[in-house]
Amino acid sequence: YIVIIDLRFKAELPKNIKQIYDQIAFNNIEETEPYLLFKEHYSEAKKKGQKNIEAISIASYQRDSQEVDSRFVNLKYVEKNKWFFYTNYNSPKAKQFAQKNQISALIFWNTINIQIRIKAKIKKQTHSLNQKYFENRNPSKNALAISSAQSQEIGSFQDVTKNYENTLQYEDLK
Repeated sequence: YIVIIDLRFKAELPKNIKQIYDQIAFNNIEETEPYLLFKEHYSEAKKKGQKNIEAISIASYQRDSQEVDSRFVNLKYVEKNKWFFYTNYNSPKAKQFAQKNQISALIFWNTINIQIRIKAKIKKQTHSLNQKYFENRNPSKNALAISSAQSQEIGSFQDVTKNYENTLQYEDLK
């Protein structure tokens, strides 16, 4: 599952932002101020050793309960004017994204004291790109993603470990 954030809808970046870099890949990013500022701040934060630099808080709205829900995801890459992260199709956040395609996002890098706020539209990426991403990942990461039962209660740590080990042995991880 890939979700795309398109900054053209509304980007709110403070004018005094600095730079940024870690595990986020940049591919042909749009040559306009919000994207260039983001990459610049990312580079600066990476140079200063920012931990969890790829962490981005995403807030979405759930119509059924009429509540706003937030969670952290890992921003994987920025391509042109779109931001990509992955999530499970059956997760609560994926269901919220399907109900309402508008989100807000927040990034905070304490090493450079920068907060970036974004309002955007969100949509699924193609199945073929999802598969390509999955096939290029480490099989142990795929086993963890498959076995994790996102946002579900777990009985014990032993249950989690057993489910992961079983997935490593029996699932097609590529």
